[in-house]
Amino acid sequence: MSEQTQNDGLQTVNAETKNKSSLKARVITAVCYVLVWFALTALKWCVPGGWGALGFDAAFCAVSVPLYVFIESIPQTRGSGFLAVAVAFTIYTMFLAATSVFDHNRSSVKGTVYSIFCMLYCGVLSAMLSAVNHIKTNSVAAILTLFFVAVFTDSGAFIFGSLLKKYLPAKLAPQLSPNKTVIGAVGGVIGGIAGSVIAFYIMYGFGGINETVFLTRFNDVFLSVKSETFPPLLSFIIIGACTSIMCQIGDLFESAVKRECGVKDMGNILPGHGGILDRFDSMLYSSVVVLFSFGTVF
Repeated sequence: MSEQTQNDGLQTVNAETKNKSSLKARVITAVCYVLVWFALTALKWCVPGGWGALGFDAAFCAVSVPLYVFIESIPQTRGSGFLAVAVAFTIYTMFLAATSVFDHNRSSVKGTVYSIFCMLYCGVLSAMLSAVNHIKTNSVAAILTLFFVAVFTDSGAFIFGSLLKKYLPAKLAPQLSPNKTVIGAVGGVIGGIAGSVIAFYIMYGFGGINETVFLTRFNDVFLSVKSETFPPLLSFIIIGACTSIMCQIGDLFESAVKRECGVKDMGNILPGHGGILDRFDSMLYSSVVVLFSFGTVF
């Protein structure tokens, strides 16, 4: 056996070992993420008042500083909440503009625009993510929907893409993510709908809908439904589909940002997943749909 053949075989073994190690780290991180999310949801459901919501606020703090900007839900946020966002964003923009003017040797208009973009992308969107946690009547249902749709969208896209891309190889966004396919995106939407249905039946079984209780109403947490246009389950299905689409758009958008910056991941704090934004990118976009839906429709 030649030395070149031995080296190739050694490299193959090392690559396989590295892939197995990466997969193991990814699975462990995902399991911990799911367990923490369930623990925070249980805390929010079980602890009366606003104390149970503080766990999610602490978790979302890793994504953004302005946690309480949208402390009231839609439509309550039309007063102080949106005004607070406008004031904070204006002050931030003026500060960046002043920096560009008085320290022009180390600043630029392009850098200022990038900084404003960071405020919009990370700040405003994650403030909406925090606002989902503070919807007055349906925050538990909204949190469950956000979580299950995001997780099942990823799972559905992976399963459909892995099984069917051989037969339906059309790429979804080849310039940004060559491995993502159209059939995978369809599977993601189906998975998102399944996730929203699971969230609905958890609320229906352990909280009830308005005055209807299926199993038991635990700690007086229930789904409050005001809309008479669509039945609650159909509303969850529609929300699940729309939220799943936004999850995938958010994931693709971050891929575009990373490609522009020339990086593979936004960080390495989460083994196998990358940075915090790599884990929450889909939720940042989908939180807008969830906040609007549970703040207005229900």
